[in-house]
Amino acid sequence: MPALNSQYFFDRIRRAIFGGKMTQKQVDGVNKILAYRDSNWPKMPDDELAYLLATVTHETAFTMQPVTEYGSQTYLKSKRYWPWIGRGLIQITWKTNYLKFGIKDPDAALTWPIALDVAFRGMILGMFTGKKLADYIKPGKVPDYVGARAIINGTDRAKLIAGYALSYQEALKQAKEKP
Repeated sequence: MPALNSQYFFDRIRRAIFGGKMTQKQVDGVNKILAYRDSNWPKMPDDELAYLLATVTHETAFTMQPVTEYGSQTYLKSKRYWPWIGRGLIQITWKTNYLKFGIKDPDAALTWPIALDVAFRGMILGMFTGKKLADYIKPGKVPDYVGARAIINGTDRAKLIAGYALSYQEALKQAKEKP
């Protein structure tokens, strides 16, 4: 697999997705995701990685860091699934879902190793909804990035996230063509 021209990749996503600028934490988060793919899921195709990055972009409100579901403490405590509220790079909720990933302390989903594991295993193996990346992204075919939202959350914001995925896909492709 050709090496990624990091500077070119970040220049592209900075303009296409992040409104022209990225904080150091956003860059660090994207780098952690790229490194995790390379070390733990090296056969994951770039089209799938693009969708995972797009989903994390949306699920973390562009922070690219593990986050807790937004809302006041009162609001969050009113949730039927409290204290198993949304946390991580993908907003995992409900105790049964945390336990699927072996998470007994919900705050552990905010740590990088666990947040990365949840995002990758959840999307690759279909651990969130039973749908997985390979159901929508097949080698040699145009990825169904709109349909892929079913991996996480039905059709909520599917077109928006698909647009991010296309931008990541192009940036990954072009950054591997640049010396």
